[in-house]
Amino acid sequence: MKRAVALFTTVMFAAIVLIMAPSAAAAYNFGDHRSETLVGKAWQSLADDDIEAVLAYTNKCIELYASHAQKMQESLTGYPQGEKQDIFGFWALNDVATSYYIQGEAFRKAEMMDEAREAYEALINQYTYGQTWDTKGWFWKPAEAAQEKIAMMDSGTELDFGDYTSSHLATKAWQALNANDAETVNIYVKKCLDLYAPKAKEMQESLTEYPWESKDKIFSYWALNDVGTCLFIQGEAYRKNGDMAKAKDSFRKLVDDYFYAQCWDPNGWFWKPAEAAQQKLDELGGA
Repeated sequence: MKRAVALFTTVMFAAIVLIMAPSAAAAYNFGDHRSETLVGKAWQSLADDDIEAVLAYTNKCIELYASHAQKMQESLTGYPQGEKQDIFGFWALNDVATSYYIQGEAFRKAEMMDEAREAYEALINQYTYGQTWDTKGWFWKPAEAAQEKIAMMDSGTELDFGDYTSSHLATKAWQALNANDAETVNIYVKKCLDLYAPKAKEMQESLTEYPWESKDKIFSYWALNDVGTCLFIQGEAYRKNGDMAKAKDSFRKLVDDYFYAQCWDPNGWFWKPAEAAQQKLDELGGA
């Protein structure tokens, strides 16, 4: 039954491609036809807002690798864990799952919400345990991201987790703080901590002083920097809204757990969120 549903879904998306651009598929360069090549081209097409190219590349990946991906999915009872290469061993599952996620994003950006939902649900229901490699050095779970996107569509919210990188989430948290939107600040901060707090703690524990050797060296502690920055933003949001107890909690967590975080100022320098948080705590009367 699952395979019949998958075949129907694949045919349906292929039909959409043909409807939107009857001769488009033949015009695209699929390279070596490897799943990772097709997914890479699909990501670039999504960044270029080229929905026809997204569908051409993702449907080709699904057409070639869905059967193998389903066998991998059926062999699992949870997300694969272990070394990076162990997770890469489920390459077909990972790339087909990622392809459906990219399709969903392309349709959502094009305001084709029914089609977006179908792509997200195909991912959630059939390729749940696929994982997507981020070039910064970690895996994220497209099925969980798809569930969030469906919830956002259902609630009418306009949250933008983007590529789920810590830098993107911190940037969105800053924007929400500037808009005096404490609720949205908390959503972005929570997502950043959920994804990156373990890596940030690992980086913190590896240090005995602030990294200083070069700009690139400081940026190499990206998770620590962005998690620390997000906690400072959260503390400021609570403080601006008069919730001093929660503001102290956020500032104290930053000082205690992520002291060596640094935040890049667009004017060309780093500042230290934990030191700024300690100053705020002193102003608020300490812990």
